[in-house]
Amino acid sequence: MEVGAVRFVDRADAGRRLARRLEHLRGRNTVVLGLPLGGLVVAYEVSTALEAPLDVIVVRQLGLPYQPALAMGAIGEGGVTVTNPDVLGRAGLDPHEFRVVEKAERAELGRRLHRLRAGRGPVSLLGRTAVIVDDGIATGSTARAACQVARTRGATRVGLAVPVGPPGGPERLADVTDETVCLETPARFVSAGQWYDDFAPVTDALVIDLLRRAAARHSMRAHPAADGSWRSCLSGI
Repeated sequence: MEVGAVRFVDRADAGRRLARRLEHLRGRNTVVLGLPLGGLVVAYEVSTALEAPLDVIVVRQLGLPYQPALAMGAIGEGGVTVTNPDVLGRAGLDPHEFRVVEKAERAELGRRLHRLRAGRGPVSLLGRTAVIVDDGIATGSTARAACQVARTRGATRVGLAVPVGPPGGPERLADVTDETVCLETPARFVSAGQWYDDFAPVTDALVIDLLRRAAARHSMRAHPAADGSWRSCLSGI
């Protein structure tokens, strides 16, 4: 392990540490968006500390049919499609081929959103500051797509916040973010998981529960009972 590098106990610990670096966003019409699945655990702690609404942001990469790892674009909810003109220009892809890939990925996107939101609609990003949170970045391709989608959905400012990433990784995303916060960029970075004591897989059920808790907490804060007390129906959360 690299000398001087800071480890995180788990994703919740990383989220609390990250929140301290994002304190300046409290009360600035901020929405915290977690990338599933592990990023949602980190994002939950950030949203709790900032007293900001929490939502999930699901993006799907659109890979070339003959080279799926090479992204020709990405999609997000609400019909958002972000394309990579450089890749598309070099590939010379037929429009029909693009639509086939997009249709398949949009179906999967819909399934994921339906499952994770459990019937709740998306939090509006129009005119707001969107902070996209993950448990780490490697290539940054997913984070890049998420930032672009958030901007397309109407966010006026887009930030990216992660506990750990490779040297130079955050800087490579400067063209799609207004602010990037990365707590650690260790020289011997291989993967995000190596910098956590506990990097256990995160389940859909946990993400659904965290989103439910955050929605209830935000509703309670926004709509106190008439006598000024918090709604008693949420006391068990």
